[in-house]
Amino acid sequence: MVRHLLATVAALALAPSAHAANEAAAKFGAREGVLQMSLSPDGTHVAIIAPAKGRGAILSIADLVKGGTPKAILNSSGDPDRLTNCHWASDTRLICRVHIVIPGSQSAKALNFTRLVSINSDGSSVRQLTVDTNARSLDIIQDGGDVIDWLADGASGKVLMTRTFVPEVSTGTRLSKDKEGLGVDQVDPVSGSRRTVVQPNREAVEFITDGHGAVRLMGVQPRNDSGYVSDHIDYVYRLSGNNSWKALSTLKLNEGSSGGFNPYAVDHDLNVVYGFDGKDGRRALYSIALDGTLKRNLVLARPDVDVDGLIRIGRQNRVVGATFITDRRESEFFDAELNKLRQSLGKALPGKPLVTFIDASADERTLLLFAGGDTDAGHYYVYHKDKRTLEDVMLARPQLEKVALASVKAITFPAADGTRIPGYLTLPPGSDGKNIPAIVMPHGGPGARDEWGFDWLAQYFAARGFAVLQPNFRGSTGYGDAWFQKNGFQSWRTAIGDVNDAGRWLSAQGIAAPGKLAIVGWSYGGYAALQSAVLDPNLFKAIVAIAPVTDLEALRMEARDFANFRLVDAFIGKGPHVTQGSPASNAARIKAPVLLFHGDRDTNVGIRQSKLMVDKLKDVGGKVELVEFHGLDHQLDDDVARTAMLDKADTFLRQSLGL
Repeated sequence: MVRHLLATVAALALAPSAHAANEAAAKFGAREGVLQMSLSPDGTHVAIIAPAKGRGAILSIADLVKGGTPKAILNSSGDPDRLTNCHWASDTRLICRVHIVIPGSQSAKALNFTRLVSINSDGSSVRQLTVDTNARSLDIIQDGGDVIDWLADGASGKVLMTRTFVPEVSTGTRLSKDKEGLGVDQVDPVSGSRRTVVQPNREAVEFITDGHGAVRLMGVQPRNDSGYVSDHIDYVYRLSGNNSWKALSTLKLNEGSSGGFNPYAVDHDLNVVYGFDGKDGRRALYSIALDGTLKRNLVLARPDVDVDGLIRIGRQNRVVGATFITDRRESEFFDAELNKLRQSLGKALPGKPLVTFIDASADERTLLLFAGGDTDAGHYYVYHKDKRTLEDVMLARPQLEKVALASVKAITFPAADGTRIPGYLTLPPGSDGKNIPAIVMPHGGPGARDEWGFDWLAQYFAARGFAVLQPNFRGSTGYGDAWFQKNGFQSWRTAIGDVNDAGRWLSAQGIAAPGKLAIVGWSYGGYAALQSAVLDPNLFKAIVAIAPVTDLEALRMEARDFANFRLVDAFIGKGPHVTQGSPASNAARIKAPVLLFHGDRDTNVGIRQSKLMVDKLKDVGGKVELVEFHGLDHQLDDDVARTAMLDKADTFLRQSLGL
């Protein structure tokens, strides 16, 4: 019964547009049925953020014990306010994050703002928790704070929350507030009352607690006189019960796993901090004692791939394991009970090998989890440890319940220098994978990678009859420093060379029909799609680039008014590669037709990057079209926009490839 009720809410919120010319585009373009979900401390209710038609979102509360229709208590239009996550501060009160994007000027990107609000689970008594200031610096007031500790059992409802303190002066009086920087407040989400528990530090950028109310670590990133942050973060810690800060580690940014220890989480009972550092050129998980000895222990390392994440659970966010990706994402649990449960779930949920623990009740006897795979977009479940029962709560993508999805296979292909490049091949359902249209789909980042599982973009094109190859080219993360090289921009020739070799492999294997090879990419993937033609103008016969970087120098300049400019500047680097590696500077080499998509409130890559590409291609007689989505940012989180994008991209590819 629970599944039926929640699925009904999702289906109503996600009804596809009746005007979609392509039914597949409507189904795959619809956003996932759950944007975010959380479990109440007593384990009796779930809060679900589901998308509304277009770009909006609805927060609903469902009673897992009594059942009944979930109650919608809060909504956001998505223009400009977007509801991005909600968590339970107590059994009756939630704290939600609202994300706001405002347009930029002609010379600047759009800007992100966040605010935290609290609300009762019946929808009453909405209160803003972010402290408003009279600051004029956008670099300061954009951050509305983060909840960094939910204070154990959830009974009091109080939380620890970061706060940006801004100096304020009252005109005509001597009264002023001179505190400045990031600090930590204890906040009552019902009354809004607060008291500062860690005084602000002008250069603080991060605080880490032990999950039981004690702030144990602080990250400090020095700034120069111009306000630009440095290329390193100094971490300091406190002994238990002591307020004095002691040196822990220094993390050098833009240096891969060799940059130093990067702390992530404190274990209250063991009195250690877990974090990542380099080992033999790859990322490994370590713990460091916080008792004054700084004793260091290697927790988990792999000889083949990076250890890239922690598994955390419960209101204390306690560390119970770590994850890494070989051909598929794998988990190693430190908690014996959860490890046994994970193995049991793997047997109970065939076809859904990717299991993630989403949330837990305060006593951790009730667990909220997600399970999915490549041919299953996923389900949300509630597991009751005491009853040993698993309830199917909700489909992740209800529109795809009866759609045959394509299997995804891990493969490798040879680069020009003989290096084996890993990737994922998705073939149309029922296809023999021979002599069909094919797409190379490089991932974004460049500091990212693709992994095995459900991918709505790849699955859409497979449903439309295309083979899709997603290469983890050199410049991708997850394979160590040598694989990452200098990054996908400074080492663009290697990265783009691998992307192009993916296309050649599809042809050599007889997968791609002659003349039926295209490339599609988003963000850095869009950059790679365009730059692939600069390296080999004749390889791909059609190019689709979504929110692409097109000019590296322009990308550098977009960051000039932000505190992280020196980091962006170093990441892009100086030298001939800046011009040689910019598609807009080499438009004359691009022979294939180009289709661009971009949101005009993109805070990652300004839409001027796509507009510049259009101008440069038109100057040399190239065939190009830009589809601009108004009011949307880098992710294009709008089912109408995504449906239109998929439909138009499919039509463009078919026309360009002569299908």
